[in-house]
Amino acid sequence: MPNLLEELRSLLSARYRVERELGRGGMATVFLAEDVRYARPVAIKVIRPELAFTVGVERFLREIRFAARLTHPHILPVFDSGETGGITYYVMPFVRGESLRVRLGRVGRLDVDAAVSIARAVASALGYAHAQHVIHRDIKPENVLLADGHAYVSDFGVARAIGEISPESITAPGIAVGTPAYMSPEQASGERHLDGRSDIYSLGCVLYEMLVGEPPYTGPTTHAIVARCFAEPTPSAKARRPDVPPHVDATVSRALAKFPTERFRSAEEFAASLASPTPVSAPAPARSVAVLPFESLGGERGEQYLGDGIAEEIISHLAKLKGIRVAARTSSFAHRGPDIDAREIGMTLGVEAVLSGRVRRAGNQLRVSVELTGTADGLLLWAEHYDREMRDVFAIQDDIAQAVVTTLEGHLAVERHERAVRRYTESVDAFELYLRGRYAGRTRRHAALLEGIAFFERSIAADPNYALAYASLADSYTLLAWYRFMPPREAFPRANVAAVRALECDELLPQAHASAGVVRFYYDWDWSGAERALLRALDLKGDEPTALHVYGEYLIARGRLPEAREHAQRALAAEPGSVNINAGLGWIHYFMRDYELAVDRFSRTRDLEPNYVFLNLFLGQAYLAAGHVGQAVETLRGGVESSGGHPGMLAYLGHALGRKGLEDDARRVLAVLRERAATAYVPADYFAVLHLGLGERDEALAWLERARRERALHLVFLDVDPMFDGLRGDPRFQDILRSIGLT
Repeated sequence: MPNLLEELRSLLSARYRVERELGRGGMATVFLAEDVRYARPVAIKVIRPELAFTVGVERFLREIRFAARLTHPHILPVFDSGETGGITYYVMPFVRGESLRVRLGRVGRLDVDAAVSIARAVASALGYAHAQHVIHRDIKPENVLLADGHAYVSDFGVARAIGEISPESITAPGIAVGTPAYMSPEQASGERHLDGRSDIYSLGCVLYEMLVGEPPYTGPTTHAIVARCFAEPTPSAKARRPDVPPHVDATVSRALAKFPTERFRSAEEFAASLASPTPVSAPAPARSVAVLPFESLGGERGEQYLGDGIAEEIISHLAKLKGIRVAARTSSFAHRGPDIDAREIGMTLGVEAVLSGRVRRAGNQLRVSVELTGTADGLLLWAEHYDREMRDVFAIQDDIAQAVVTTLEGHLAVERHERAVRRYTESVDAFELYLRGRYAGRTRRHAALLEGIAFFERSIAADPNYALAYASLADSYTLLAWYRFMPPREAFPRANVAAVRALECDELLPQAHASAGVVRFYYDWDWSGAERALLRALDLKGDEPTALHVYGEYLIARGRLPEAREHAQRALAAEPGSVNINAGLGWIHYFMRDYELAVDRFSRTRDLEPNYVFLNLFLGQAYLAAGHVGQAVETLRGGVESSGGHPGMLAYLGHALGRKGLEDDARRVLAVLRERAATAYVPADYFAVLHLGLGERDEALAWLERARRERALHLVFLDVDPMFDGLRGDPRFQDILRSIGLT
């Protein structure tokens, strides 16, 4: 609006003498004016017309009027608001100072005491606002104003007015709901019903930036920032700036927790923690270490399983000890190879030490060399090598884990704890075969899973009471069903036998309960039994990734989507490098009908692991639901090629071609799928999907009934999958839902 200044002068002349423009932002243009009635300087914020139109003038002014009732020493009050001549505006005091953003831009980072003082002032303002049921939603340095040693929080009500509408309806360039570098994980996930803990997270980001000089998660794009927020561990301000007091560092870390339940319960508690050398109700910060995959030297190329397996066992040993935080396997194992930069890994994973090693095996002789390196300076903390026989591998793992603890006690002030190592077999042969099975199945391709099963069966033959091997055998069979390599009626009964045997060997094994829960959920349709098994796994180990992930899927199927998102985020925190768990968040967006967010999550997960071909299928489904049929066709064509013609890729490609009006091409795909079904398993619901793309409802329903009889794996999601929304009014569809127990 090129003549906005003159227009504003004309429209508001009876009350304000508008002098000049002060600045422009994503939501408003700010003008300096004089309130002629009270002879005082004011700032008038004029909302961008497209934003006012999208939000609705009445809604916007209602939120501003509600926020105007806030009266607090650290909240910048609202004097006036209104709409005139198509201009929506609100009026605040003119602060003769600068924003925190300007100050940080000038000095880089603040003195620790100054940063703490500002954070406590903002927390005081937030505590008062939250008590009035007002959530800010956009705490960032731009909205903290500084003048004469006093801090003010501005723009209460503005972000709420925008946040109350769906992100899809905000299309004007430069307008965002929240600011990515300061948004809580739940806000970044699209959650609209936020509480005060979201503001506490944002304030934690601001305090971190005041101390360090940049926000905790940065990146070239919004997607990159949000991806780092979800995938990376909580960073330590003290690791970046050693003079940060421990209690301040602990306060920042707790405020930045991924889950609201792990943050401070109130802004007042946050402020009290900053004032106290011992954070209020905060757990003592755990010392941290990453265990990298041990490099296998000499021997056969296939013996990398041994280095990976020993490192995994050490991770398990350390994870059982209180006072130590161990980086998740998928995150630490991403750093594979001889050229290790401990300082870079420390920055990436947020750990204070890195354990690396090498394994050389010659016949029955085993040499394991290990090094523990500090990430702050890259200096060696401890090193040792072990020359033993293979039968001593358990003792070697125990010794390494204990040496790491002892070294961290001396260098990083870890509390001493008794060892809590639990061994699941005394048979070295069974253990080695178990490691081979884990390593063989890691790609999750058909042949790899079958090879892994063969190793697990040999491991069980060597030790018939090896609970972990039984649980892994059960998981391998469920994966064969999950990827549609084996019919459910073949895979799940075998998985069930293995899961039951694992529980007979060890009723306290979380993985065994999770494996049993998968069978109850996907195959038995025993909803209460599945939930009991999965919750039992989480009772035994609250951060067990498989149980968290599968329980999230169970909650999706039951329509409990906010709970599902929380468990998916917990699973991601436990295993941030897991492709399946990252994709799980995309499925939650998909089932919540937030299709663009689903596309974004699946796309970023594919960037995380480009070789995971099934992401083409997931992304293709999201594109279809979002109405991007052309992109779906392109993505699914690539998936058909990269997967060697997986039937799921073919089915959804045929659906997309039918939706695009290319009926002949769709029917050619249908013919290929029928030919494939003559020699291999093709789930009946895949045919239903393809017929839906051709507009053939009766055929789709007939195939869904057949899918019910074969207990096709995807049917547990039938009640929430948007693919089948067009069938929900048909009594035949409702009969299928009832037979599964979904209604």
